[in-house]
Amino acid sequence: MTEYDLVIIGSGWAGFNAALRAKEFGLKVCLLEKSQIGGVCLNLGCIPTKTLIQAAKVFNLTRKSTNFGIESVNPQINWSKIQERKDKIIQQLRLGMQLMLKGIDFFPAEAEVLSNQEIRSGDKILKTKFILLAVGSKPLELPNLKFDGKKIVSSDEIINLKEIPKSLLIIGGGVIGCEFASLFSMFGSRVSIVEKMPQLLPGEDAEVARRLQAIFKKRGINVSTNTDATNLDIKNYDLVLLSIGRVSQAPQIQVDEYLRTKIPNIYAAGDCTKKIMLAHFAAYQGRIAAENIAHPQNPKKADNPHIPNCIFTLPEIASVGLSEEKAKTMGLEIKIKKFDFMASGMAHILDETEGFIKIVSDGKTGEIKGASIIGPYATELIGILTLAITQHLTLSSLKDTLFAHPTLSESIIEALKD
Repeated sequence: MTEYDLVIIGSGWAGFNAALRAKEFGLKVCLLEKSQIGGVCLNLGCIPTKTLIQAAKVFNLTRKSTNFGIESVNPQINWSKIQERKDKIIQQLRLGMQLMLKGIDFFPAEAEVLSNQEIRSGDKILKTKFILLAVGSKPLELPNLKFDGKKIVSSDEIINLKEIPKSLLIIGGGVIGCEFASLFSMFGSRVSIVEKMPQLLPGEDAEVARRLQAIFKKRGINVSTNTDATNLDIKNYDLVLLSIGRVSQAPQIQVDEYLRTKIPNIYAAGDCTKKIMLAHFAAYQGRIAAENIAHPQNPKKADNPHIPNCIFTLPEIASVGLSEEKAKTMGLEIKIKKFDFMASGMAHILDETEGFIKIVSDGKTGEIKGASIIGPYATELIGILTLAITQHLTLSSLKDTLFAHPTLSESIIEALKD
């Protein structure tokens, strides 16, 4: 029987980062994975979807190349080549992750927790002082709409389609639904989105959601909010993507603020904790869990509130901290600063002038409390404002920072001007 300090179940972004951090503390670590290293993010989520989206953006840019004085005759989509590139990127990143696990035992096998100190993995019984559950999440179904892998698919399956659907109905206008709507509309699919809530992207800034909906409609995407999917006739669509959220792979995993379960030596991190289902938050939780396992007498709270959210539509969307609506709901006195990308020189150079930056600050102190961006490279720009919020910067302190010209980042400074 092999003995470990820590056995981690699941090699997604939470489990993988926990393993690396635990190794740094000198712990003897074993990482178990029943599928592919990298979990949902690498194999079914972040990496494959963004690879497909980038291909769609290149195709979209090629079609409008005459705007830049470049004549390209009848660009064509080679879907099999796009899929090959996606699979190659995933394989390369898997290999890179495996190389980083030097000094950590990695077993590609299912795990069964026998007790708080014993785990069966394949034909092995592993004895351990601590266990970290990082088993991830899976797509959620509706009682009357079940995944069949053919007509009704999840986000796990749609990334591996053999061909682009002529018509696509997306049930759920959240992050996943909007990203796939943007992706397949750029590839020529007739796309419709149905969302039960009053706006696309529930929880995001309402003005950003309205702008995205207007852009979608301009591109021919049919958007229906306040609409219940149970009343829909799906016969008129080639494919239905059900994207109403995700649920933990393991039910009833509850953790405290230190990521401990009710069993003292068992921790959990990532999507299975049912907190914020974002890869970078999972990685953060994994690192904190590993630190608390290494130093249980001096634990850290996994309570960083400054978590950027990025949506890879065209245009991109990103946010961090408080939205305007959330701040008002909390009764805060706020000041709103905005800048439209139509006034950005670099946005015109890129031919991507749709969107704006909105910054929420404390009306009394000027401290930046939140930001929302819809526009070119929003997912990169949000890093600047995440840092500003984390460091409690005020409007005046950020406004005095020099940004290069012509860049998109200088638009943040332009937003702060009176």
